[in-house]
Amino acid sequence: MIELGIVGVGAIAHKQHKAAVDAHAGFSLAASASHDGAFDGVPAYREMSEMLAAHPEISAVTLCVPPRVRTRLALEAIQAGKHVFLEKPPGQTVAEVLALEAAAKAAGVTLFASWHSRYAAAVEPLKAAIAEHGMRGVQVPWREDARIYHPGQRWIWEDGGFGCFDPGINALSILTHVLPAPFYTEAAKFWIPENATQPVRAELLYRDTVGRAIEALFDFDHPEPAEWSIIVETDGPTLTLSGGGKRLMVGDAVAVDAPDAEYLALYDLFAGLVAGSRSDVDLLPLIHCSDAFLLAEREVAPAFVE
Repeated sequence: MIELGIVGVGAIAHKQHKAAVDAHAGFSLAASASHDGAFDGVPAYREMSEMLAAHPEISAVTLCVPPRVRTRLALEAIQAGKHVFLEKPPGQTVAEVLALEAAAKAAGVTLFASWHSRYAAAVEPLKAAIAEHGMRGVQVPWREDARIYHPGQRWIWEDGGFGCFDPGINALSILTHVLPAPFYTEAAKFWIPENATQPVRAELLYRDTVGRAIEALFDFDHPEPAEWSIIVETDGPTLTLSGGGKRLMVGDAVAVDAPDAEYLALYDLFAGLVAGSRSDVDLLPLIHCSDAFLLAEREVAPAFVE
């Protein structure tokens, strides 16, 4: 049994992490630390240091805090000898996470940079379908209304907050897993609200090493219904992943339509990593974000108002 502490008790911790931990036989939630929330019936602290001091039985922590403070807390946990589960994105920069990986290795603890969307039910079937049917090009409309899905989360619009790449990186985590050849950013354009530093909208053109185009649109000001889709044109039927990875259409036929079980799969993997004294730190989705920010043409957009 892994005694776990969750740091950062916001929407994702309530909706996903708590439910997955409660359903997993290998974990017990010992305590939480957060400036803004708590779980019913679970000891709660304001600071992670207070939580760890009060609960020496905790051997692992899950960090659900904003990226701008995640590296500091991860280092603190690693130095205390705790295994660390990082909610996505794993950090603000690639170098930060590489430093965490080195620190975890030196301390002999597990570091898990999680990408929950990769574990949606239809992602592996999509990968298999691309291998079977080939690939000619890809369209990625990934659009939602931040007012609905991230209400009051002002940090998303500030330096290091990722803007529309906060959800968009989920698409990149799927693409880097399922596509048959590596790809890179060829062009990018950002629309940045006049009252923010992060993009509300991004148009991205990627090119793979075979020359095929992957076109993505990340939009954080899109009216309902939200759309989280990956559309792959093949030599045969069109493959359409939707619902962020829960549903796959092969042509007009439904191949997969399954409930959300991403986070239970993540905790299964985390338990296995801890048991095997291993880490899992894939930085490719974050690298693609960093490249887009380096290359993007920028345009000022109207102020974003909730």
